[in-house]
Amino acid sequence: MNILFDLDGTLVDSSSGITSAFRYCFKKLGLEEPNDEQLRRFIGPPLETTFANYFQSKEDIESAILTFREYYNTKGVYQVSLYDGVKESLQELSQYGSRLFVTTSKNEPMARLMLKILKIDNFFTAIYGALPDRFSKADVIAACLENYQLESSDSFIVGDTSFDIIGGQENKIKTVAATWGFGNYDELNQAKPDFWIDKPQDIKQVRIQ
Repeated sequence: MNILFDLDGTLVDSSSGITSAFRYCFKKLGLEEPNDEQLRRFIGPPLETTFANYFQSKEDIESAILTFREYYNTKGVYQVSLYDGVKESLQELSQYGSRLFVTTSKNEPMARLMLKILKIDNFFTAIYGALPDRFSKADVIAACLENYQLESSDSFIVGDTSFDIIGGQENKIKTVAATWGFGNYDELNQAKPDFWIDKPQDIKQVRIQ
């Protein structure tokens, strides 16, 4: 079994670091600071998608991303914690023989650093994140499946937002909605995931065949 994990809102609670980086970014760019609900919805989508709501040109979007990373790459990445039960679940799944991957819209170097900081990077066969030419969730998942020649019939993704579910569906793999993260329930429900789980320990109960 190949299990692809989203990162923010699925394996880790990274909300403090991400929202602080957005506040820093909006203040530095002279934009009105979003409220708490808006900030929460920024967690999960690619930065390119979020900043496209505020800027027209590719250059302005890239500049906003660089401003966000001024804070995040030096401070925000460290403001993170594992959700309860995640490490134990990863250990158990590995013992069962599952191959574990991370497929996240977070910048790939930051994803690798975060997993190393939390000392869970060794559980994963590979870690895939956003790169300049690959930032949508569907593209990140596709790269993982292709590079490791993973059979879609033997693979599924676990994520907390509709981006994870839709990305999995576009790659013809099963999808598992994690209810403990940052995702909006109605949007998740509209995306029609194949399975729902309420805590990390439930992942081992998912059977896709």
